[in-house]
Amino acid sequence: MTQSQDLELAARRGDGDVPYYPPPGIGAGGEELDDDGRKKRTGTVWTASAHIITAVIGSGVLSLAWSTAQLGWVVGPVTLMIFSFITYYTSSLLADCYRSGNQLTGKRNYTYMDAVAAYLDRWQVWSCGIFQYVNLVGTAVGYTITASISAAAVHKANCFHRKGHDVDCSTYDTMYMVVFGIVQIFFSQLPNFSDLSWLSIVAAIMSFSYSSIAVGLSLARTISGRTGKTTLTGAEVGVDVDSAQKIWLALQALGNIAFAYSYSMILIEIQDTVKSPPAENKTMKKATLIGVSTTTAFYMLSGCLGYAAFGNAAPGNILTGFGFYEPYWLIDFANVCIVVHLVGAYQVFSQPIFAAVETAAAARWPNSKFVTREHPVIAGRFNVNALRLTWRTVFVVVSTVLAIVMPFFNDILGFLGAIGFWPLTVYYPVEMYIRQRQIRKFTTRWVALQVLSALCFLVSLASAVASIEGVTESLKHYVPFKTKS
Repeated sequence: MTQSQDLELAARRGDGDVPYYPPPGIGAGGEELDDDGRKKRTGTVWTASAHIITAVIGSGVLSLAWSTAQLGWVVGPVTLMIFSFITYYTSSLLADCYRSGNQLTGKRNYTYMDAVAAYLDRWQVWSCGIFQYVNLVGTAVGYTITASISAAAVHKANCFHRKGHDVDCSTYDTMYMVVFGIVQIFFSQLPNFSDLSWLSIVAAIMSFSYSSIAVGLSLARTISGRTGKTTLTGAEVGVDVDSAQKIWLALQALGNIAFAYSYSMILIEIQDTVKSPPAENKTMKKATLIGVSTTTAFYMLSGCLGYAAFGNAAPGNILTGFGFYEPYWLIDFANVCIVVHLVGAYQVFSQPIFAAVETAAAARWPNSKFVTREHPVIAGRFNVNALRLTWRTVFVVVSTVLAIVMPFFNDILGFLGAIGFWPLTVYYPVEMYIRQRQIRKFTTRWVALQVLSALCFLVSLASAVASIEGVTESLKHYVPFKTKS
């Protein structure tokens, strides 16, 4: 056997770090194929970073001034840094689970659940599916709420500019939710993640734009001296809140920060768009570092400057709570950027749900034309599938109706962050890493990982309870289709 054959065999067995890359195939239509027979992936560290930034810098950034106000100058920034470190660390563990075995030639896991199934037990696969898809559906609902609030804020900003700041400019959010839903029906017909790269890049630009505007306005207000009262411990008991409210709101703030960093549930799906060589896990770790470090910088600026500007009275949504009235045209532009960004972010988080249902349907009814047949439209440049058209439309309609029924920004964000952070960002990546590296029980590394998981579980549980309490309180004063914001 020659030396080159020895190296190839070693790579196939996963021995050492031998760089063996299977030759690409050629499809029936002449297109290049990857080692799994699928269309050759073209994603890079930059497109993956764009997907991550689109997913991470979402509506969560708008609540960080409020979250910092609940926690104060000490705990607020420290919490942001801790969550960013945990997210980066566990995301790096998860990136190594895209392929089973050798990182160059091992079997690909196309979804988060595929990765869990490759390493963990059957009950963990089912529980993962429940956590992941409930969180993804909830995120779609949350983004619909946020987009409608931002769209309504454009109307309010213009109203305040024309009629004065003391005028009642409240409006119904329902109409804006319906319009956002109609837009999503059209965009949801894009077949998969690979077709979303351009939308993610546009959305990432939008997220940078409105985050920068929020930071800039907060900085300007701080420099002008028109600031609110700030403290080391945040909202003061007996002045801003009572003792019970202090606890509930601080726990909700933790949930909001957790939601602000949530994207692990789609990390594997993003990684599946990345080309190789180099190995996908290496590209994904670089993209994760770029994405998380970039968003953390924005989060620190947004949270700290927003708190400095408004103090303990910081609004729940810094761009729609009308701490800022002027320049109204800049407020309008920022809120339009939010809406455009959430159009893309909604799709990034919904695509795994779409893919799961459609893959299961194709496996169950492989000969059904309703399920598998593609109909070319627009001179053959775009395909429409009957199942895709029907089921994705139903999904968008249901998520829109849920948003109309429960449009509570901070409470919903806190709840979503709480129920998704521990299982999807911490527990499953840690357990898969332990199984993959065969870390023995009660060793130093095993104990450290279990302590990390346990602490995150307690934080998630407390935040979930606090957010449920907040939703319960909000429901006492809300009537669907009648209450204005």
